[in-house]
Amino acid sequence: MPLTNPLLTAGRNLIRPYFLWAGLFQSWDMFSPTPRAINSYIEAIVLYKDGTTKNWVFPRMDRLSLTERYFKERYRKFAENLFEDTNSALWPDAARRIARLNATGQSEPAMVFLVRYSSPIVPQNEPHLPAAWDSQVFYAYTVEPGDVK
Repeated sequence: MPLTNPLLTAGRNLIRPYFLWAGLFQSWDMFSPTPRAINSYIEAIVLYKDGTTKNWVFPRMDRLSLTERYFKERYRKFAENLFEDTNSALWPDAARRIARLNATGQSEPAMVFLVRYSSPIVPQNEPHLPAAWDSQVFYAYTVEPGDVK
């Protein structure tokens, strides 16, 4: 129920930046009007100049302890929305960040591929079969020499 009291509105505006920074905001699209019908997560494949590859995984809540989930919840929200076309402006920055995190002294990253894995959520009244995970490379980034510094 929305409350439009001016004092309450001023209080919300005061703490809003903290909530956004800390990832404590709630996106109501989880509940309405149409909840998501797929499980999904994002990984990156880092291709090095020497031809080797490495999978880099965004933090996944189902693989973290309760304490880790508390501190990394904002990464779930970021990853859930990253692959959407409306957020494509974020893709180069995400790829550069992943390249920097995976730069080793032995070999530098040459390319970063952002990959979305998804599986349909089967309604309870339908027969349950293990759903297959589908993968899709939704962005490929060629790492520039200044990106990893």
